[in-house]
Amino acid sequence: MAETHVNDAVEIPTRLLVESMIREDATIDAGELYEVAAALGMSDQQVRLHIRRLVADGQITQEGRGRRALLRVGTQMFDSIAPNVEFIGFMYDQDRGAAPWDGAWRLVAFAVPETRRQARDAMRDGIVGLGGAAVQGGLYVSPNPWEPHIEALASRLDISGYLTRLTTTDLRVGELDCARSIAAHLWPLGKIAAGHEQLLAVARARLARLTGPEELSRSEILTMLVELAAEFTRASELDPLLPPELLPQPWPGTRARAELAACWAQLMQRRSMPDWPRMFYHYADVIEQVTAGTEGSGVTGG
Repeated sequence: MAETHVNDAVEIPTRLLVESMIREDATIDAGELYEVAAALGMSDQQVRLHIRRLVADGQITQEGRGRRALLRVGTQMFDSIAPNVEFIGFMYDQDRGAAPWDGAWRLVAFAVPETRRQARDAMRDGIVGLGGAAVQGGLYVSPNPWEPHIEALASRLDISGYLTRLTTTDLRVGELDCARSIAAHLWPLGKIAAGHEQLLAVARARLARLTGPEELSRSEILTMLVELAAEFTRASELDPLLPPELLPQPWPGTRARAELAACWAQLMQRRSMPDWPRMFYHYADVIEQVTAGTEGSGVTGG
């Protein structure tokens, strides 16, 4: 695998910043939002314009002006920020050897007519989102037990009748019949690894500060929370969660997730800090649960 060069700087989408600052009572302190935004290198104008768009879209309401404002978040936006508990649980199960690969490949094929193009495109995107890789036109594969998720996706799009599924332990792609070679051919492992290396660098740098002698301000702690959530999301979106048996070892995703869990363990020691963002509680509870040894369900994700 090619050497990757990473640093601990984090690029944060403005929307993710806003979502990360939502508190349990579905409000955002605008002054705190602007303070964290400045620490992340965002301008007041950038944040102000994004708030205006959210207000115009009806996703939030604003009481007051400028940094003294209180933002109230609508139900749809409030409910959308919870992490996928199944997905995170399966990640950590794989990392600690609690979800070994059974050696089977799950394949799904579909031939949806042109008149259902929108559903066809949504099916393809959903399969890729579940970690599938295209073997050839209309045929996708995953080593993970994704059948319930595939069936639910097809049912939601009303195209179950166009779907074919099969499971095999005898997969050959072109001249490749070695499982690791097939995985390296079908998934961009270098790009996926680079995302985890970036997460690892960010988590290590934040952990050093969290365990250091310096007393961190509330703004600094919230900034780290946003950075860790953003980098974890970015790395996870690329990751099909292939079984360790199919990956180069040592795999940076395992190290990155361990370092992330260590960061959250440190953050959890500061639970007494008032008005934590809702995202903190979600990630803290999920990571505490899965790293304590609670097995997740067999799912794939990305």
